[in-house]
Amino acid sequence: MEIKDRVRKLRESTGMNRKEFCAYFGIPYRTVTEWELGHRKLPVYVLRMLEYQIKMEKLAKKQRKEKTNDKK
Repeated sequence: MEIKDRVRKLRESTGMNRKEFCAYFGIPYRTVTEWELGHRKLPVYVLRMLEYQIKMEKLAKKQRKEKTNDKK
């Protein structure tokens, strides 16, 4: 899978549109657009950091949800 496709798939996995994704991560809209279109190449280390942050936040949300359900 090409990096541009991984970026788009990662963004879509968050449930955010491009504007929301950019605002959340503080990345210029034009930059993410260029990454997704393949006009600019996203450094692999940045992609890994975004993947890690999203993974950890989803994990944190899951753990909070489980704690909330345990209290009921």
